[in-house]
Amino acid sequence: MQRKDFHSNDPWRNARVKPAAPAPRAAPPQAERTTPESAKRPAAQRRGEEVRVYGRNACLALFAKRPNDVRKIYLTEARIAEFKPVLAWCVKQRIGYRVVENDDLDRLTESQHHEGVCFEVRRTPLLSLRELLHEIPREQPALLIWLDGVGNPHNVGALLRSAANFGARGAILPAGAPALSGAALRVAEGGAEALPLAQAAAGEDVFESLHDAGFGVAATVPRDGWDLYKNKLPARLALILGAEGEGMSARLIADADLRLTIPGTGAVESLNVSASAAVLFAEYWRQHR
Repeated sequence: MQRKDFHSNDPWRNARVKPAAPAPRAAPPQAERTTPESAKRPAAQRRGEEVRVYGRNACLALFAKRPNDVRKIYLTEARIAEFKPVLAWCVKQRIGYRVVENDDLDRLTESQHHEGVCFEVRRTPLLSLRELLHEIPREQPALLIWLDGVGNPHNVGALLRSAANFGARGAILPAGAPALSGAALRVAEGGAEALPLAQAAAGEDVFESLHDAGFGVAATVPRDGWDLYKNKLPARLALILGAEGEGMSARLIADADLRLTIPGTGAVESLNVSASAAVLFAEYWRQHR
């Protein structure tokens, strides 16, 4: 999704900025000043390196995992008490924060689901597939998820949330996939901080890499596959999850080691990809926890 240029319609120009009384007082935060280095960097470059993360749980999980990546915080007065330790850390580290109105956050996040808080943070570099696999001891059971063109940020976020809940060891993004959006990170509710993310390189044989690391690869199909509840799942399993609408590519289905079907009444063609993923993750967890 193309970002809007907030510099042309600055929400802070007319914003009523309230004093953050509950937070410790200190010298003006660093983010209120522009350093020479940041001033020289093009705005588009800064936007590519950073992302606006919003939503209570997403922001708290991010701060708990990597506080040094926080660049600036915007929050409403109603969130000050809950985020007081975060604001105290900001003052100590000379990181800027602003207390703003809800409609300011609506414009900044391009969403009404910000829950009164938004962090501007550095993106975490994605791992290579080799790096991800190297971090998983070969003798351990492990679940990986492989996203085949899943692009809806709400589905991506829901997938990451479920994967983190059921102990997946990582997610594989296809070559050329865009970076995760703030909307996906909000829906993930902190799951993106708990789940290592890797991206395949252009032309990389993902099947070969997974097989070399001892993983079986499973595709999900709406019918005529292995019944999920009547078969033992491999202890080391990579689950391919297909794009919304057109579904998984025929090549990936054909190349998969097994094809899994979630049984049901047949009243609908299939489940939404994030709903299917939660069912699959839960069954793997039940069998291998």
